[in-house]
Amino acid sequence: MTTQGIIKPDEKVELIRGEIIKMSPMGTRHAAGIARLTQLLYQKFGDLILLGVQNPIRLNNNSQPEPDLSLLIPRLDFYVAAYPYPQDIYLIIEVSDSTIDYDRYTKIPLYAEANIKEVWIVNLKEECLEVYRHPLHGSYQAIQKYYRGESIFIESFPEIELTLIEILGNIC
Repeated sequence: MTTQGIIKPDEKVELIRGEIIKMSPMGTRHAAGIARLTQLLYQKFGDLILLGVQNPIRLNNNSQPEPDLSLLIPRLDFYVAAYPYPQDIYLIIEVSDSTIDYDRYTKIPLYAEANIKEVWIVNLKEECLEVYRHPLHGSYQAIQKYYRGESIFIESFPEIELTLIEILGNIC
């Protein structure tokens, strides 16, 4: 679509339910949140994961979102042949400030329909972490909020604890 002039080469877009959606410009808090989480996740998980940073994932023929972070099953080819599919994903993380409604009401249902087993929203406005787990029939069965002073783990890695202070830092 870039070669046909439909999308500018530097334009950030996602394919969601067959529609090309222009992504909002990223603010400094959002960018800092992604940088903080990238460093934290590499420190905590190392070679246990392959970390995608705003890279596309393929949910189906009509949806190819670009989550802020995706924790993937490591592969020697680094997914060169195809974007990761839902079964390749341990966790999706969206960092949300101005995009909280879009993430909650568009992307979360999309991830649940694709059976992504765990999704986190780092909610910069409310200074909390929203955790969505156990997809069933297009919605998450377990939804919980965590705040500073609490800790959490990714269900695929219950032995590795993360604190909300580490996750939120001073970005809020």
